[in-house]
This record gives sequence, structure tokens and C-alpha cells, in this order.
Amino acid sequence: MLTVLTPTYDRARTLPRLFDSLLRQDGVEFEWLVVDDGSTDGTAALIDEFAARAPFPVRRVFQANGGKHVAVNTGVAHASGGWIFIVDSDDWLADNALQVVTAALRPAEDNAGVVGLCFRKTDAQGRVLGRDCADLPVPWAGAPTDAGRRVRGELAYVFRREAMAAVPFPVIPGEKFVPDLYAWNRIGDLGAILFYLDRAIYRCEYLEDGYTRNFSIHLRRNPRGFFLFYAAQIRREPRFVDKIKAVARCAQCLAYQAIRRVRRDGAGG
Repeated sequence: MLTVLTPTYDRARTLPRLFDSLLRQDGVEFEWLVVDDGSTDGTAALIDEFAARAPFPVRRVFQANGGKHVAVNTGVAHASGGWIFIVDSDDWLADNALQVVTAALRPAEDNAGVVGLCFRKTDAQGRVLGRDCADLPVPWAGAPTDAGRRVRGELAYVFRREAMAAVPFPVIPGEKFVPDLYAWNRIGDLGAILFYLDRAIYRCEYLEDGYTRNFSIHLRRNPRGFFLFYAAQIRREPRFVDKIKAVARCAQCLAYQAIRRVRRDGAGG
């Protein structure tokens, strides 16, 4: 079975759109697991309402607010499916999304060397994010960092639950964010990820309070989590110029950490 995992924090206004898209998935066995990251906007009651009328299992797990990465760890621990498809609470799926995923999973199920699948995302108007990748075979076996550089757009990943459990997100006291790519790269170290870059199954919308529009704020608030990511990218990036960019980001993260220490010490004094 497939687990659609949705970490959420105060997204009661967008969750109905995702739920409606899940209702349109036909002929696929899956569960929807929602990890409520301490929401205060009625999310719990909404998910319970969905569970009462959904033709598929809907489960809700509550945790104190710790950030999306912690919610993903929680979801992996509670998932029933052998494969996990992470769908953010402000996004939704194409009508045939889970059919496409399960069709791609069939040849991967018995191949322990395959730890993940990946598909394309579109914007709310259905325009594929990133560049055309018709030059690559389907599926193409690659690493998330390499895929990101080739595609230049966000991607939708499905991972084997065992692989996600083997390399969970780090939990950093006082911070609430670690870039997804840090964990996805580590999963890719465990085996092959197959990229179906001719198939767009995931719809997304960039909200004003979302991560993409607020990168700089997240970086300042979570310098240790970003440092882990950029420090790892120094080794992973094949091009010298990208290694230098990662070094510069590491320096920025260290500066933000130093500023936080000074402020903390000043407040304590």
C-alpha cells in the first residue's frame, strides 16, 4: 500500500483542495496520513470530518509544533504503506497521480536497490516547473542534487519507507527547518532513485507565507539546519562554482549562528 503523507501547520483553508484531489484517485489502494504540527486553526476537526466520509483510510497524528522535517519523521514512524508520497498541505494532485505512481512502483517493488521514484510538478495553471528534459531516458536513474540542477524546478518524490526510516531528518533544538534535499540526498545514497521526468502529477501554489517565498527568513531562523545542508553540498556539487556557492552559504549560516549566540548571551546577561 501507498501512504500519502501530508505534514501540515495551520492549513485548514487549503487542505480541502488536497482532499478533493485524493477523492478523484480511482482504482488505487492508499492511505492519507496527516501529521498535524501543532495547528491552531481547526485542522484536527477538519481531518476528522474528512476521515468520516473518505472511501480510503484517513489518519491524523498530532505533534507539538516542531517543523515540517520533524512532522515527516513522525509520519514515517506511523505510515502503514511500504512507500511514502509526501504531498504538502497547500498542494494537490492531478486526477491520475496515484495511478501513475503505482504503475511506476510495480517494477520497483521487488528491486531492493530502488529506494525512490520522482515525478514532475506543475504550477496551479498546469505549467510544468523547470526545463524540458526530453533528452533524458525514462526512467532516468540519478541523484536529487543532479536532478535539481538539470530540471531547475521542484520535483515530487516517492520513497521506500525503510529508506526514509534509515536516514531521518536531524532534529535541532531551537530550530524548525532542515531543507528537504538534505534528506533526499541521503536517501539517494542508499540506492537508486528513478526519475520519470515526462510525467507531471503534482500541482503546487506558492503562498505568501510559504517556504519558497520566505527563504531568507527561514535561513536566518534555522542556520544550523541550513549549514548541515550546504556543508554536505560542498561534497555533492560537481561544479566548482556551485561548491563555492555552498561555501558562501555555509559562511552565512555561521554568521547567523554567531548573531543568535550574541543575542542569547545578551538577553541572559
